[in-house]
Amino acid sequence: MNDYKVVKALNNNVLIALDDNQQEVVLIGKGIGFNKSKDSIIPENTVEKLFVLRNEKAQEHYKSLIPDLDENTLNTIISSIEIIRRRTRTILSEKVHVALTDHILFATTRLLNGMAIKNPFLTETKALYPFEYEVAAEVVEFINHSMQIDLPEGEIGFIALHVHSAITDKAVSDVNRYSKLIIQLIEMIEVQLRVTIDREGMEYARLLRHLRYTIERVLNDEIVQEPEKIASLLKSEYPTCYNLSWKIIKIMQQTLKKPVYEAEAVYLTMHLQRLITK
Repeated sequence: MNDYKVVKALNNNVLIALDDNQQEVVLIGKGIGFNKSKDSIIPENTVEKLFVLRNEKAQEHYKSLIPDLDENTLNTIISSIEIIRRRTRTILSEKVHVALTDHILFATTRLLNGMAIKNPFLTETKALYPFEYEVAAEVVEFINHSMQIDLPEGEIGFIALHVHSAITDKAVSDVNRYSKLIIQLIEMIEVQLRVTIDREGMEYARLLRHLRYTIERVLNDEIVQEPEKIASLLKSEYPTCYNLSWKIIKIMQQTLKKPVYEAEAVYLTMHLQRLITK
């Protein structure tokens, strides 16, 4: 069990402390800094809802955000991360504290200055990450109630990406990049097949998710077995969709800088053919 020795209280919710290895950490928790003086000992098991920030760069960035946060905003953000932890039942990547604090501070400041940001990928985020979106909706509802503000629906989409980042330990910038790649591929499919896919329809959601899981398999180096007989059948029966599948796979390979297995072309061809048939 780790005990933490207080170096300095930044405010009621954030402490600088030393762990058992004399490494500096940032402890984040509601009311954790209240009446704590230098050299106070904080046993880990007595602190409910404790977050520990160990990464040095993340610590410095987090400390730089603290002066811009009033007590209620910081409390709200800490509780929001607790909602994410409770709902996802995972140990969250510590990056989420910095990224989400940064994002919520930015979003609320812009809102109060009448400059709310539009989210152009809201439909896609909702379809790509349905569970994360559901958790983010709860977080936004909580923030609105706690801070008596009215964050727009687009914020649910932005926060959903942070939730996904926190539970998969991927950088938000990467999550964003893969989402944009998927949207680029869908636009290419529409042009090549001369179809317009209904953005609210089930087929769109299915295609988005198929592309998402293809990208995840590629990133995780998962080998997909190729059903050879089906491959040759699809190649002769549906040459347009099969060739388009290969174009998509080439773009994936260039963007992700990883090989994509041939079997992915087979499964993608089936999806594209279903689109044309519909």
